[in-house]
Amino acid sequence: MEHLPSAAEMLAWIETVVGRGIRRPGYPADAWTERWLAEVLTGFGLEVRLEPVEVRRWRPGAGLLRLDDGTSWAGMPLPYTAPALGLRSRIARLADARPGDIVVDELAFTELPQPYVKTLATSAYDPEGVFDTLVQTIPFGPRMMEVVEPALAAGAAGFVGALTGLPWDTRDYYVPYDAIERPIPALWLSGTDARRLLTRLPCEAELVAGSAIDTVTTHNVVATLPGGSPHTVIVASHHDAPWASAVEDASGLALVLATARHWARVPERERPHNLTFLLTSGHMAHAAGTRAFIDRHRSELADVVLELHLEHAARRCEPVDGTLVPTDDPEVRWWFTTRAPRLERLVERTLEAEDLRRSFVLPPDVFSPMPPTDGAFFHPEGVPLVHFLSAPMYLFDSADTIDKVDVAGLEPLARAAVRIVAGTAGWTPDDLRTAP
Repeated sequence: MEHLPSAAEMLAWIETVVGRGIRRPGYPADAWTERWLAEVLTGFGLEVRLEPVEVRRWRPGAGLLRLDDGTSWAGMPLPYTAPALGLRSRIARLADARPGDIVVDELAFTELPQPYVKTLATSAYDPEGVFDTLVQTIPFGPRMMEVVEPALAAGAAGFVGALTGLPWDTRDYYVPYDAIERPIPALWLSGTDARRLLTRLPCEAELVAGSAIDTVTTHNVVATLPGGSPHTVIVASHHDAPWASAVEDASGLALVLATARHWARVPERERPHNLTFLLTSGHMAHAAGTRAFIDRHRSELADVVLELHLEHAARRCEPVDGTLVPTDDPEVRWWFTTRAPRLERLVERTLEAEDLRRSFVLPPDVFSPMPPTDGAFFHPEGVPLVHFLSAPMYLFDSADTIDKVDVAGLEPLARAAVRIVAGTAGWTPDDLRTAP
């Protein structure tokens, strides 16, 4: 695999993208990233096109909660919630709320014991034996994206999300990102500020939450290489992000670029199939880019041998004095793999060959009807898939900075992607769909 870039080269790509700033769908930094990706892939020798994707772009303004006693705290407006220049009302905990109140609800992230995940997994690569005791903090509460819904059901006029249960102090939590427009204004408050607020409830308050939503055209970056069969393998990730986001998903796009460069330098006859490298827009708007690609190319999907998605080369962090400190360990790695024994065996052998510790091979629908990935919508289309993803607690936060990237994992992850693609040589789409 002499054609793969080094970790330093991949990290330089990540730094280049992160340096442009916040890459939410339709933001200038994301538009720049689309063009940059097209230039890099063209430079590798691939045929590249930009396919348009319409997304609902959300842009926040000021966020403030002010009590009648003059106390105030800055907050982050929740994505796709309604704006309010100054909503005055009674503010109370959800349990004590009346219709028309500003409702306060506390959020804690879910603690996921890995012994439980082991019972769900097809297999695990855990040479350290940590899965018997490890507990992972994932970046969602028990209701996932439906954080505002209990307040809506209570007839609330506004919502304040109290981030009291997070392992570090932040208000920069970019959830929900399903692009559903919820009809009340809403703010996230940091745990420190929220705890001060909770001691004063109920009381009168004013909520300010500035935001604007419009429709813009973004682009999927689609690059292709001809190969040694009439079938196709897709290698994909997304290029947008909630913040400048190094792990989510500058690391994923770097892995896709690394895989593309490798196969571009391999003679066409030695490529196992035609190859499509897909970098989607609008992940932070309900995977708009993936859905648009599927809609545009649905007639071609029956000829896809495998869709390989690469997301989040992440370091595990520990909270220390209200901040996140990266460890030398990778975050738990999930490999959502179609229930096809030959494909599961290929992934298992790959994880061991590349020593990708702390890895689970999981069925695609183990946590929900689709895998929790940007490529999820390929699953109900019947496309065979391997989706790599890790879910560190900081994934949707501005704390996702360069120091969180699993630099030590970049090269083995890229080699793993190449191994998996190469391992499909001689396979046809029906081989995995019938799961022999």
